[in-house]
Amino acid sequence: MIVLEFKLKGKAEQYRIIDDMIRTAQFVRNKALRHWVDNQGVKLVDLYKQCAIMAKEFEGAGKLNSMARQAMAQRAIFAIQRFFANCQTKKPGKKGYPQFKKHSRSVEYKTSGWKLSTDKRCLTFTDGFAAGTFRLLGSRDLHFSAPTEIKRIRVVRRADGYYAQFCINIERKEEPVSTGKTIGIDVGLNHFYTDSDGETVPNPRYLRQSEKALKRLQKRVCRKKKGSKSRKKAINKLGRKHLKVSRQRKDFAIKTALCVVKYNDFVACEDLQVRNMVKNHKLAKSISDAAWSQFAEWLEYFGKVYSKTVIAVPPQYTSQECSNCGNIVKKTLSTRTHICGCGTILDRDHNAGRNILAKGLKARAGINLNTVGHTGIHAGGQNDLYSLVATKQR
Repeated sequence: MIVLEFKLKGKAEQYRIIDDMIRTAQFVRNKALRHWVDNQGVKLVDLYKQCAIMAKEFEGAGKLNSMARQAMAQRAIFAIQRFFANCQTKKPGKKGYPQFKKHSRSVEYKTSGWKLSTDKRCLTFTDGFAAGTFRLLGSRDLHFSAPTEIKRIRVVRRADGYYAQFCINIERKEEPVSTGKTIGIDVGLNHFYTDSDGETVPNPRYLRQSEKALKRLQKRVCRKKKGSKSRKKAINKLGRKHLKVSRQRKDFAIKTALCVVKYNDFVACEDLQVRNMVKNHKLAKSISDAAWSQFAEWLEYFGKVYSKTVIAVPPQYTSQECSNCGNIVKKTLSTRTHICGCGTILDRDHNAGRNILAKGLKARAGINLNTVGHTGIHAGGQNDLYSLVATKQR
C-alpha cells in the first residue's frame, strides 16, 4: 500500500461542510464505542448493524456515506482490539482503554461516496452532505493508478487547510543497488546519529530553533479573549507553526533514512523504547524533538522497498562494552569518550555504533542473543497506514 496526499482547494462553504462531515464521523465512532461499552463482546459485524440503525435515527448520520460510517466503526473496533492486545501482552503502564473522541480531524471513505474527474485533478463527494467538487493540489499523479486500486480516501483537516489521502493498493518496489557496505547506527542528542565508521549526522533540533517563535505565538493566544475571532486566528497561527516543525522533523527523518538504506546493504540500529525514555522530564523535549521512533520506522519501510536488511538490536551495554575487547567500561551520561584498558580510545557513540553493528551481524547469522522486540527481523514490518505517507506532507 502507498498513500498519495493532495491539498483540497475549494470554497469556504465547502470547508464548513467538511467540518460537518468530520463531526458526524466522530459522532458515529463514539456511538459505536458506546454500543460496545453497553454490550460487551460485540463484534465488528454488530457495529456495522448499529451504524445502519444510526443512519435511520439521526439525520446527520444518514447523510454520511454508508462505507464512511463503517470505517468509523472499524476505528472503534481497532481501539478495542489494541486495548485487549496490550492486556494480553501485559504491557507496562496504561493499557489504552478506548476513549471517546472530542476533537477528531478526519473522516474516511472507502470505495463509494466520492468520484474522481476524468483528468484525476478534481475530487467530488457524492454522499448526502454534498460537499461538491474540490481541486487536488499536489505534485503526485493519480493517472498511474486505476480506480479499482484506490481502496480508501481519508480527508484530514490541518491548521493550514484540508487534505485528501488516497490509499492505493500498490506494492512499492525499487531496484536494489548492492554496495557491499554494513553499518551500525547509534542515535543520540549531541549528534542525530553516529555510525560504526565514526561518521556523524548533526541533530537539527527543529523544535529548539522555533521555540522563541512558538512562545511568542502562545502568548498572543493567551492575551486574546476566549471565543473571539482574534483568538481563533492566533490559535491557527500557532497551529501552523507547530505543523511546520513537525513537517521539518518528518522530512529530515525520511531523507536521512533513505540515504542510510540506499548506500548500505545491511543496517543495524537500536531497538529503543522511546515511550519509556521520555519519562525523564529533563530530556523528554530533546528526545521527542529528535524523532528517533520516526527515523526507525522509515528505516524499516525503506529497507523493505529497496530489499535491504534492517535489524533492530537491544541497546543494553552498547555504550559500556568495549568494541575491541568486550570488557565493560562504566560511564556516566556526561562521559563522552570511551577509554579501555586494552588501549582503545573512541568517541562514546562511535564505540556504541560498532557494538550495534556486531550485534546485528550476530543476529543475522542466527545466534541467539536472548533479545526481544524487533531483533533479528528483516525490514518490512507492518506499520500504521497513515504514519508512512509516501509523500512529504505539504
